[in-house]
Amino acid sequence: MSECIFSTPYGDIHYWKNRIRKERQTLVLLPGLTADHHLFDQQVKALKDDYNLLTWDAPGHAASRPFKLDFSLADKAKWLHGILEKEGIQKPILIGQSMGGYVSQYYMELYPGETGGFISIDSAPLKRRYLTAIELWLLERIEPVYRIYPRKALLRDGSKGCSETAYGRKLMAHFINTYEHEEYCHLAGHGYRILAEAIREDLPYEIDCPAILICGEKDKAGSARHYNKKWAEKEGLTIYWISDAGHNANTDKPEEINGIIREFAESLRE
Repeated sequence: MSECIFSTPYGDIHYWKNRIRKERQTLVLLPGLTADHHLFDQQVKALKDDYNLLTWDAPGHAASRPFKLDFSLADKAKWLHGILEKEGIQKPILIGQSMGGYVSQYYMELYPGETGGFISIDSAPLKRRYLTAIELWLLERIEPVYRIYPRKALLRDGSKGCSETAYGRKLMAHFINTYEHEEYCHLAGHGYRILAEAIREDLPYEIDCPAILICGEKDKAGSARHYNKKWAEKEGLTIYWISDAGHNANTDKPEEINGIIREFAESLRE
C-alpha cells in the first residue's frame, strides 16, 4: 500500500492504495470516528492481492492533520469522491465502519448510481426517522461529556467499549493515544455534531446499490444493535450478526468479516 495525499482548503488528506488495476473490483475501506486506516489492517492483509484497495485517515484524523474542523459530512463525501476521481476508480464497493458507514450513505446521496456496493460494519442509517429527538440532542452535546472524562478512564472504557479482543482493544488504545486529550474530545465532538446535522437535513439517503449490514452481537456503541435490526427490517437488507464481536467487529473477527466481504464482492460479479 502506497501513501498518497489529496489537498483541500482545510488541510491534506492522507490515503493509502495498492496498485489500481481496471480489471479488479475496488474496495474502499472507511474507518470510524477517531480511528485511522490501521483499523482495516487485517482486511488489507487478506484482500490486497485480489482487489484494488483504498483507505484513508479521515479529515482531522492521524496523518490527515493539521486539518481545520469546520466541515460537514457532505464535505467528507465530496473529498472522498475527489480522491476516487483522481485515482480513476469507478463503481467502488464502499465498506464503512461506524462513521465510515455514514460517509458512505452521504456519498450515495450526492452521487447516485456511482457506488457498486455497500457494506456497513457497525454503522447505522442516516435517515431521520430512525432517531428520536433526544438522541439527536445528545449527539450534538457529546464533546463536553468527553472533556470531563478522566483520560485514563476514557482510554480504558473507549478500548473495552469498542472491542472484545486483546488485538482490537490495543488498536483502539493506540487510536486514542494518537491525540492529546483536548484534541481527541474536539475531534469526537465535531464528528458527532456533523452526524447530527446530516440526520437533521432529512434527506432521502437511499441506498441505490446492493448492500449488506454487519454488526457485532456485543456492540456496545449507543443503540447500534437496535438500529441495525430496524434498518435490516425496514430496508430489506441482509444482516450478519458476528458472535463475540464488539463495535469494531472487523478487528474482533477479521477472518469471518473478510469471508463476508469476499462473498459479497463475488456476488456482484454474477
